[in-house]
Amino acid sequence: MDRNSFEGDFSVERSSPGRCAPFERYAVSACLLGVRCRYDGGTNLREPLLDLVRQGKAIPVCPEQLGGLPTPRIPAEIEGGDARAVWEGRAAVRNAAGEDVTSSFLRGAEETLRLARMFGARAAILKERSPSCGVREVYDGTFQRRLISGMGVAAYYLAQNGLEVLSDEEFPAGASSEGG
Repeated sequence: MDRNSFEGDFSVERSSPGRCAPFERYAVSACLLGVRCRYDGGTNLREPLLDLVRQGKAIPVCPEQLGGLPTPRIPAEIEGGDARAVWEGRAAVRNAAGEDVTSSFLRGAEETLRLARMFGARAAILKERSPSCGVREVYDGTFQRRLISGMGVAAYYLAQNGLEVLSDEEFPAGASSEGG
C-alpha cells in the first residue's frame, strides 16, 4: 500500500504500530498551507496538504500568532527542558534576544485547542522542529541548530488533550519551503 493516501478515507500508514484513523477535520499548521506565518514571514508549504483545504477538512492554525506574537518575529526555542516542563513552569520559551515569550506560547496552544474543538478536529498535522508544533524534535534552546527529541508546546498540549498529533514529515513534501 502507498505510504500516504490523500484520497478516499485519508488514512496514513505510520511507522509505529497501527494506523491513523480517518478524521473529518484536521488542525494544520498554517505555514504548511502556504500562510506566511513562519517566524521569518515565509511558509513551509506542503502542496499535498492543500487537498485537505479543497475538501474542507483543514483548519489552519498558527499557535504563535494565536498567542499574540507578530510575523515576522525573533526565532524562539524551548530552554531548560521540554514542552511538559514548560507547562509545569520548570522551563521557558525564549527568543534569540533572550526575551521570555512563554506566555504567548501557552496562550497560543490553548487557542489552537479551542479552535480545533470548535471546528471538530480530532487530529493535527504540525510542523516538525517548531517550538510550538514540533511532534518528534525541537531545537535545544541554544540557538545553535541542535535538535533534541521532544514536542513543541502546542503539540504537547494538543496530545495531552486527546488530539492525535502527526508530523508534517509523515506526508510527501510536494514543494520546497519558502523563506528559509
